Amino acid sequence: MTASRGLVARLVRPRLSLGAALTLCLAGLPAGLSGQSVPPALESPGVRPPQTGPNGEKYIGMPKFHEPAPYDINEHTGYHQIFDGSSFQGWDADPGIWRVENGVMIGETLEGKPKGNNYIVYKGDKPRDFDLKLQMKIEKGGGGGIQYRSVTGIPWTRPQPQGQPPYDLKFMMTGPQADFWFPVTARTSEYTGQWYSENTMQGILAYRGQVTQALPGQTNRLVANIGDRQALGGYVKVNEWNDYQIIARGGVMMHIMNGQLMAVFIDDTKDSVNNQPGLIGFEIESQPCKISVRNIWLRKFD
Repeated sequence: MTASRGLVARLVRPRLSLGAALTLCLAGLPAGLSGQSVPPALESPGVRPPQTGPNGEKYIGMPKFHEPAPYDINEHTGYHQIFDGSSFQGWDADPGIWRVENGVMIGETLEGKPKGNNYIVYKGDKPRDFDLKLQMKIEKGGGGGIQYRSVTGIPWTRPQPQGQPPYDLKFMMTGPQADFWFPVTARTSEYTGQWYSENTMQGILAYRGQVTQALPGQTNRLVANIGDRQALGGYVKVNEWNDYQIIARGGVMMHIMNGQLMAVFIDDTKDSVNNQPGLIGFEIESQPCKISVRNIWLRKFD
């Protein structure tokens, strides 16, 4: 019986209190470790002062997830207007094609009066990195677009319509273009929003619905799809005003219409003609055609 009690005593240990257990654990740590503070990454963060969100709301404590401020074509922080709505001050234009009417810049070509390409050129600045916001409408037919990072005075590479005098090169723009076409045909209906290189051999470098990239010494390559080319055409308003945005940062150029991303071209060649500061302008092409532009806002980053 005595031997049995001894065996039970050895097998059944008394329970340790929490304090005793902690003391025992710390006693087993290497010398000096038990006195160290908790690493900063494991500490509970202190209460932060209230933070102001993008819409003026106050956040207290830890950061919270929130949606971005909504799309707003009329948000103009840091922008300035480059068209005064009453004159072509700061612009070069052929007065036989371009006019100002009721606060709107209008380019128009008429039936039976052949015209090729023609441009109105903003001479007030040559930005490289910028945001451009405006509203644009195309009617009747033909096409046009928004020129940026462009130059004038380059000889024209395409033939002119028969019976037309030589182009006045001060009104002819060469460089990146955000295309905008009236849906004259199924093909031209897909042009609006695409990235096009006007008056060069590069041509279309990002069709509507594409993100493309050109590395140094290489041609452009598809890297992602934004959406179906024809489906994106549903965002284009025919004979109505359209919000058109261009974002240009370094080699990245984005075209946005009515809040929908249409095309992105990334040119990673720093000395490319697409990556240089240049002029902003608008094109009218073919006839008959009427292009209207208003509320032109520019925000520069260079």
